[in-house]
Amino acid sequence: MRLEKIKTAGLAHLSYFLSANGEAAIIDPRRDIDVYLDLARAENAVIKHVFETHRNEDLISGASLVKQATGAEVWHGLHPEQPIRYAKETRDGQTFEIGGALLKVLETPGHTDDSLSYILYDKSFDEGPVGVFTGDALFVGDVGRTDFYPDRKKEVAGLLYDSLQKLIALGDQCLIYPAHGAGSVCGSGMADREFSSIGHERKNNPRLQIAGRDAFIDAKLAEQHYIPPYFERMERCNMLGADAAPPAPLPCSPAMLLDPGEHICLDVRGIFDFAGGHRTGSLCIPHDMIAAFAGWLLPVDRPILVVARDETQALNAATTLQRIGFDQIRGYVTSVMPLAVKNGPLTALDFSDTETIGSRLDNPPNGWTLLDVRAKEEYENGHIKGSRHAYVGELPGAVDDIDLDKPVTVMCGSGARATIAASALRRQGFTDVDVYIGSMQAWNAVGKPVAA
Repeated sequence: MRLEKIKTAGLAHLSYFLSANGEAAIIDPRRDIDVYLDLARAENAVIKHVFETHRNEDLISGASLVKQATGAEVWHGLHPEQPIRYAKETRDGQTFEIGGALLKVLETPGHTDDSLSYILYDKSFDEGPVGVFTGDALFVGDVGRTDFYPDRKKEVAGLLYDSLQKLIALGDQCLIYPAHGAGSVCGSGMADREFSSIGHERKNNPRLQIAGRDAFIDAKLAEQHYIPPYFERMERCNMLGADAAPPAPLPCSPAMLLDPGEHICLDVRGIFDFAGGHRTGSLCIPHDMIAAFAGWLLPVDRPILVVARDETQALNAATTLQRIGFDQIRGYVTSVMPLAVKNGPLTALDFSDTETIGSRLDNPPNGWTLLDVRAKEEYENGHIKGSRHAYVGELPGAVDDIDLDKPVTVMCGSGARATIAASALRRQGFTDVDVYIGSMQAWNAVGKPVAA
């Protein structure tokens, strides 16, 4: 038996290829499915089944595409909103043989109504399950979020508690294989480690240490999560079945930067590259932060021109964008960006240090705003007195009451999210924007006071 984990960078998505005796199954495949087909060829295995643990919200599923490519059957839980067009429904207790392996369905609702886990048995032994694919019910160090049904908050939190008890009952020896690792928007406390067992989680996972169902529900209701607008598109796509991603984009002439036309320039190089010089009106989202913020800030109806350091970075950025449904990528420009706009619309972004921020707080410039764009929970745990909060993903609508010509300094935890926010504010028309580089890390490093 072979079990291969496939990690999707940026999205912190984990999918799995399971094979035994010439047969294979895939659990929670991503949109770009070649990795699974290559594994099947290497194993000389026929892909018989594709198992989905739930309707994904944060990425496009590749299940329907694997079905088209291989003829495999796709299995999904009961979905009360709308049947999953490309899948058959499976229910609690149904079993599937994959060579010498056996998977048994376990209904684990809570994160979503259709959430399933798949218990893995090795048919050569009779010592209980060796593992379980937990989807978004149980992570390493955390459990799934339960905020997708606002009218049923208590009910779904209670459902997740019940589901977790089912998983714990599988035994301490049982390894867990979740659908996400640290960095995913589907949880907030996941460990960096991507391997664990029921026993380890039972003893160490903070959410599994909560005593009793009512206390668990209260803890889940107190959580603060954000729901990016692209989630709704992902859900709709994953009910109908995805189209294959378009071909990789091609390089474009740097002249495109002088007159991008209808394109939105997405600068993925990094915050210091962006600050040093960028195309006026471009949106800065560093390549390793695309999955977290593109779905918030990129307009879905505009073609995208990627500005990157090199071809590899550009193509990686394009792949991440396509995994979350941004397919209108018309091309990319690399390395020559500053030269290309030497006599054109080149803009820099100013950084301010802790001393400057302290001085402004003591003697505020006329109309000045210190804007903290971290998550609400981060802000409430400690912020600079006098700062204003607006989450980066909810810009620009969260600052409609600030005059466009008044000075704004943007801050976050270190300066990265603040740079993204600054680029969004400039696109909105703010004319005097800078970034507090180092932000809370720099503020705390010199022992400055914070408010809670």
